[in-house]
Amino acid sequence: MIGRLRCLVLDCPDAPRLADFYRRLIGGEVERPDPRWAVGEGSAVLRGDAGPVLAFQGVADHRPPVWGAPEQQFHLDVRVDDLGAAHDAVLALGAVPLDDGGDGQAWRVYADPAGHPFRLVRP
Repeated sequence: MIGRLRCLVLDCPDAPRLADFYRRLIGGEVERPDPRWAVGEGSAVLRGDAGPVLAFQGVADHRPPVWGAPEQQFHLDVRVDDLGAAHDAVLALGAVPLDDGGDGQAWRVYADPAGHPFRLVRP
């Protein structure tokens, strides 16, 4: 092993707004005091009790990825118990549906407010 994953950094136009979106989606605290996680202006950090740290970096000319396009770089999977209830909840947070997964699928795809794709997946 060469190293350990410290965090996942998402470029976006508005770091505090996107950090709050993910805080409301997966929990945790934005900007919880910790000397290891000092961030500069235009950035935000979301840390929970479990899972990876998400950092958000403000980028003025951010261009969101396109779901299903060859240049798509990544997506996040978020486990939920009830896809229907989670669907309504993420729409209320500002997510945009990208793919309903089709009949009987165990997942649905959305874009966060900055356009990054994420999936809600059943256990």
